[in-house]
Amino acid sequence: MPKQVQQLDRVIIRFAGDSGDGMQLTGDRFTQESAVFGNDLVTLPNFPAEIRAPQGTLPGVSSFQVHIADHDILTPGDAPDVLVAMNPAALKANLGDLPKGAAIIVDTHDFTPRNLQKAGYAESPLPGDSADPAGAADSPLADYQVHTLDLTGMTVEAVKEFGLSRKDAARAKNMFALGLVSWMYGRPTEPTTAFLEKRFAKVPPIRDANIAAFTAGWNFGETTEAFVSSYEIKPAPMAPGTYRNITGNLALAYGIVAAGVRSGLPVFLGSYPITPASDILHELSKHKAFGVTTFQAEDEIAGIGGAIGAAFAGSLGVTTTSGPGIALKSESIGLAVMTELPLVVVDVQRGGPSTGLPTKTEQADLLQAMYGRNGEAPVPIVAPASPGDCFDAALEAARIAITYRTPVMLLSDGYLANGSEPWRIPEISELPSIDPAFATGPNHASAGAGSDEQDSFWPYLRDEQTLARPWAVPGTPGLEHRIGGLEKGDGHGNISYDPANHDLMVRTRAAKVARVADSLPPLEIDDPSGQARVLVVGWGSTYGPIGAAIRQVRKAGYHVAQVHLRHLNPFPNDLGEILTAYDKVLVPEMNLGQLSQLLRARYLVDAIGFNVVRGLPIKAAELAEVIGQLVAAAEGVIVDLSTAPDEEARS
Repeated sequence: MPKQVQQLDRVIIRFAGDSGDGMQLTGDRFTQESAVFGNDLVTLPNFPAEIRAPQGTLPGVSSFQVHIADHDILTPGDAPDVLVAMNPAALKANLGDLPKGAAIIVDTHDFTPRNLQKAGYAESPLPGDSADPAGAADSPLADYQVHTLDLTGMTVEAVKEFGLSRKDAARAKNMFALGLVSWMYGRPTEPTTAFLEKRFAKVPPIRDANIAAFTAGWNFGETTEAFVSSYEIKPAPMAPGTYRNITGNLALAYGIVAAGVRSGLPVFLGSYPITPASDILHELSKHKAFGVTTFQAEDEIAGIGGAIGAAFAGSLGVTTTSGPGIALKSESIGLAVMTELPLVVVDVQRGGPSTGLPTKTEQADLLQAMYGRNGEAPVPIVAPASPGDCFDAALEAARIAITYRTPVMLLSDGYLANGSEPWRIPEISELPSIDPAFATGPNHASAGAGSDEQDSFWPYLRDEQTLARPWAVPGTPGLEHRIGGLEKGDGHGNISYDPANHDLMVRTRAAKVARVADSLPPLEIDDPSGQARVLVVGWGSTYGPIGAAIRQVRKAGYHVAQVHLRHLNPFPNDLGEILTAYDKVLVPEMNLGQLSQLLRARYLVDAIGFNVVRGLPIKAAELAEVIGQLVAAAEGVIVDLSTAPDEEARS
């Protein structure tokens, strides 16, 4: 008799296991299946901070959360509906995030006394394993739908025909789990089968074992009585176009390639590998056909030095790093400020300070980007809002850098870098063109009629609109010049120690960065009712949690407005007017209040911070409660969100 198929509008699934259990691959494959199926989706990979934590311990747990839906969603979800736990540590590390009634699929194979002890369990929490069956109601799993399965044992049995050692056979258990969950949610199997055939093409026994384990997991779900029904989540409506699933790092790399194409400039990436930015270097190294040169330097300073040299030579210079690397590059960024060369500096932020939490996310480098250099060295700052938006942010950073002859900081973060979402591939004609406007001839007239002095090139004359200096490719006849880190004389660019000239040049460089605001479109204010008295201001990856929280507040019948900032230096020209139009301003951030501090200082508004630094994205439900409290205070009403739909449930 066929099993029932229940309709759902969305589900949040988390795969968790030891860092060697292949949870990232499992989650990625389920994500790709869902992307092919047409669901909207958002993911949250979560890696151990240690390179190789002790097996079976809490610090070694790796997880991958994916939120799929038949409608538009903004976050990977606050709490999983389904947890797949491959060992005791994975269960214990993730149990606290589950709501009551959530489903748990547990691989019982590793629930040995030793592994239970390493995970901090005095005894097994699994139903039926307790020495006191009468205490089952007090079990930590009593509030959940628990499916205890020997995934490892079934996997070994399913692949025994391929002659693998038991250890190698057991490694395919993640594919068994993937097959089971793929059956549960009606995912297409062809993408994963094709992936496994390609990935392990050179090792046929491993290829065939993984495919067999995946198929066995699917068949187990279909035939076992442990699961009485499967679930269907229909495709989400999307604007016409060609879509692909994309991570923030991949989108950012593509944006840099697109910037080179649209500006006609060769791209030079000077970089030193660092988590979580390394994938940008890996990806750009594949695109020599688009005029991209990648240089894996011996250290952070050499990486940016190479990029500055490439910019001087007429390329789009790019350097990628994370917060610790920005600290090392700070003097060189100042050199790019002084020489006024186009440079894109990508900071994929992670938990700090120092080595901090290398694999976790944070937004705590904003003040470093704004002020982390000696002297008056302002730089424009751009921040993407979602993984797909990293593409557009990279193009925008390159536009500003090339147009205004300045280094630009692009602030992504670990959540955006590793997370993914569906992304509509744009047409080339939709992308902005960027004109490098190289100098082509002398720009300074001789001293006068009859003078022996010929027309010359002055590297620090200014464009009247942008205040950008001319960019001359070395070797162009008649445009010989020199630049460096010492202060420049206005116009002619020779070294100058004159006090009045230094004052003028400092102010001119600051004014040039300020002129960037004149090229920005008006901010988009999301205030559909026009009655909101509370404004939520965000930047970067807080866009998703803020949007989800605001949806919940509005579904409960209350008014709240939102504005999200892509440009953090300079601020858009209309930001001050917008801020003062609302009674209360809330600024959620994954730091201790850095944007709040900047808004207070610049606009003298009482910006209220909602600040968490847990190495994870802000939870939308928590933020909704804070927004509700502010709405209550501003409007003098009692705000009750308890009856509102979940923050990302379909309206």
